[in-house]
Amino acid sequence: MKLYKIITCFICVMIAGLVQVRAQGDQILDGIGETGLIARYVFDKDAKDWSRNNLHAEIKGDAKFVKDALFKNVLALSGQAYIILPSSALNNVESISMAGWIKLNVPTSDQFFFDFGKNQNSHAYVAPLGTGKNENFTTAVSENRNKDYTLSSSKVGLPKDRWSHLVLVIDVPSKTIKAFMNGVQVSQKGEIELELSDIFNVESGEENQLYIGKAISQNKASLDASIHDFRIYRIGLTNNQVKGIFENALKKRDGVVNERKEPQDNLPEFSRTSPQLYNEFLASVDDIEVETQVGVLPRLPRTLKATYKNGLEGPQVKVTWPAPDDNSEVLKTGTYTINGSVAGTDLKPKATVNVVESTIAEKPARALEAFDLDQVSLESNANGQNTKFIENRDKFINTLAQTNPDSFLYMFRNAFGQEQPAGAKPLGVWDTQETKLRGHATGHYLTAIAQAYASTGYDKALQQNFADKMEYMVNTLYQLSQMSGKPAEEGGDFNANPTAVPMGPGKEIYSSDLSEEGIRTDYWNWGEGFISAYPPDQFIMLENGAVYGTEETKIWAPYYTLHKILAGLMDIYEVSGNEKALAVAEGMGDWVYGRLSELPTDTLMSMWNRYIAGEFGGMNEAMARLYRITGKDTYLETARLFDNIKVFFGDASHSHGLAKNVDTFRGLHANQHIPQIVGALEMYRDSDKPEYFNVADNFWVKATNDYMYSIGGVAGARNPANAECFIAQPGTLYENGLSAGGQNETCATYNMLKLTRNLFLYEQRPELMDYYERGLYNHILASVAEDSPANTYHVPLRPGSKKSFGNPNMTGFTCCNGTALESSTKLQNSIYFKGADNKALYVNLYVPSTLHWHENNIELTQETNFPKEDHTKLTINGKGKFDLKLRVPGWATNGFTVKINGKDQKVKATPGTYLSLSRKWKDGDTVELQMPFGFYLDPIMDQQNIASLFYGPVLLAAQEDEPRTDWRKVNFDAENIGASIKGNPEELTFEIDGVMYKPFYDTYGRHSVYLDVDLD
Repeated sequence: MKLYKIITCFICVMIAGLVQVRAQGDQILDGIGETGLIARYVFDKDAKDWSRNNLHAEIKGDAKFVKDALFKNVLALSGQAYIILPSSALNNVESISMAGWIKLNVPTSDQFFFDFGKNQNSHAYVAPLGTGKNENFTTAVSENRNKDYTLSSSKVGLPKDRWSHLVLVIDVPSKTIKAFMNGVQVSQKGEIELELSDIFNVESGEENQLYIGKAISQNKASLDASIHDFRIYRIGLTNNQVKGIFENALKKRDGVVNERKEPQDNLPEFSRTSPQLYNEFLASVDDIEVETQVGVLPRLPRTLKATYKNGLEGPQVKVTWPAPDDNSEVLKTGTYTINGSVAGTDLKPKATVNVVESTIAEKPARALEAFDLDQVSLESNANGQNTKFIENRDKFINTLAQTNPDSFLYMFRNAFGQEQPAGAKPLGVWDTQETKLRGHATGHYLTAIAQAYASTGYDKALQQNFADKMEYMVNTLYQLSQMSGKPAEEGGDFNANPTAVPMGPGKEIYSSDLSEEGIRTDYWNWGEGFISAYPPDQFIMLENGAVYGTEETKIWAPYYTLHKILAGLMDIYEVSGNEKALAVAEGMGDWVYGRLSELPTDTLMSMWNRYIAGEFGGMNEAMARLYRITGKDTYLETARLFDNIKVFFGDASHSHGLAKNVDTFRGLHANQHIPQIVGALEMYRDSDKPEYFNVADNFWVKATNDYMYSIGGVAGARNPANAECFIAQPGTLYENGLSAGGQNETCATYNMLKLTRNLFLYEQRPELMDYYERGLYNHILASVAEDSPANTYHVPLRPGSKKSFGNPNMTGFTCCNGTALESSTKLQNSIYFKGADNKALYVNLYVPSTLHWHENNIELTQETNFPKEDHTKLTINGKGKFDLKLRVPGWATNGFTVKINGKDQKVKATPGTYLSLSRKWKDGDTVELQMPFGFYLDPIMDQQNIASLFYGPVLLAAQEDEPRTDWRKVNFDAENIGASIKGNPEELTFEIDGVMYKPFYDTYGRHSVYLDVDLD
């Protein structure tokens, strides 16, 4: 049977008996995951983008929405009608897939379903019945006619008056172009030599012409057809994914968020039983014995001592242990054993667990405090050059200084129905008119300008710029907050009660419609104290069960946005003493307490465990902080109402959960939950309940051991199919991680560093600051573009990947663009800590800087070119007795030497500890440290031949010339990793087999962070 007959028969069977199929939700979709989606146009009543990216299309000409037997409502194009998409839709894409439904009215050639490109010579198109004399289904991708890939399917034709699903996939890493009809691949071109930048402007989008229904080369529209559900993905869809989209559209069911039935990618496969890396030389692994209390799962080490063959001195061995999802194994005293596994071997190290009666544990005390930002200044390096810290700081601070606060206030004024100042322009991306998360960037902005103000004492004019911005922002927000719940005019109606907010005028439901026509602006009905960039409906809808989505019956994380605003207001209050900022925060805190305090526990548990909709950022942290500032007990009670009981405690009875070391976060959205953990630690600070500390500490250990990539990021699953989620099972990054669309959401690492820093203030465990250094250097510093403050959202770590940077002018923010404002205006905040009693000074990071320790009248300067050199010099100005605590990094296995005033000191410096120098310090004393760097590997636990190469604290990335799907293979000497590595340590540039390796933070082109390593 001919291929086109098979396709026709199949679709007829699928369609038979169906009267109508509604749009398949917008939680996206079909086992692919939302993060792979760029835009989705359902075309049932408008040309709006159903994704969260707000890339709304525009209909040109006399198009009509018409009834349809299969899809209910569709868009009919004919005559001069066509659709134009925003030119920025293809920004920062590496691969692309375009998919949509079409029903032709006339069976003629020269009809273009879509044509996307810079111009008529550099473009990609689908012509359902070909062009010119070629009347076959045709797809083409061309670059200035130098590279022309045309796929024409002679055996496939589109029937008139029948729906067909057409897909064009340009998969750059695999160097393939594929075309599909009705879920079946009908043509393919391989070994293409093409980058998407050849055919699209992927930087700014300025040249792009993105048309549905006409060709770039034609003045008039060409398509006479109906269209429906057009999608653009930033990944190269696999055959099974295309088939899934097609089949799901013909079934009466919604796509499921994160649904994944089987692996769908092109990662190389390796034997599970072959020895990997150092495991090839293993002779034995030590067994261990641990103790735990009744009800608490034991904390098992992820590395164990081992014996290697032939006297090889290899590293400790990574061990994977079973991960129970409850604590049933430890509900009574006794002894039991757990068998671990070592990847690629049949070794089964044994852990003997002794379960003992519960005891009253000593509560960790907050032993350290941080210095204020204005007490630590970043300095040039020992050679007088700007460091990466200063480079990134200046990119952000200088651009922040040029921003217009009215852009960040635009949607607040819009929500309250107020006129905009002359020249005010709204932000884009997630802060547009109809975006349900609008206002989130304003919260980040408040924090960033507060931090910038505190950090710019070196430039008084610049500091005044931020002082003026803070005052203007707060005055406007205060004015709006004072309007809420009060009559618009004397004697007018109003509702001051947060729990009695009525539906909007003319509405029969609470609605998240924020369009110019649909938004409610009756602020007098919203209850006293309310402040947001949208009316209160989303908060109320969450209580009533609303889920995440773009329809007006769905919501997008209202408490997440509120947390950013509250945190920003408190940051401004604490650096400037602005009482209005605190008053606005208190007003909203009262509003939140009024509503949440009336809700039953079951409702709260449902809310906080709802994917994205219930994401509340760090509201528990913010409310506990507000309690600490004001002393009002209701704010601490409000913070408790944000407990994620299911994750923290397992259930309402607190029977297990993270508090008892049960992994309850596997497969969950990472950055929805990490800020909640930060908040749990803040609750411990203010409520002194040890279970909150246990939640935070247990989470940190699990996240950094079982879910961490080499750059320090912890999110990035392909199972579940969402790059923003933790992998489905701990310790399986290779099996379930390395998402095709990128992973390691940058704001998740921002929050991991925040958690790490706060934990260290309680327990000075060196591994905390080892992780902090890793995430700071190899993700946060590496997340910023070379010549602007544009920064990464997801960071791709597959072979031959390329970072994508966005928001160079601070005009359109994703979540990670927002946290980047914060990260890069506080880079000095963890270099030093002080003892709570001011009797100790901790030096955590080796960064050129000056510390002003006001309480002790001490100024300390740090001169270094770290990490381009392995030593630093500390000079003390002032005098006094205190302990100088110096971090000995875990990677410093080649020694750590100390000189005081030029004299060698006999000290025992063990890697992964803090070295204490206790003396009465004199003015001018110097301390010189040296810690020779070495090369080492950081392997993925479940596939250890796939490993990253480090030099001291710095991750080295292979600089790639082209896309690739296979891991770069390298061979090293097992006894000396660096023996075959050439290069210049002072510039951190190295060469292996003719390939350049540079720090990941200095990498802007294609790269390979992970390598396929063999040891000789």
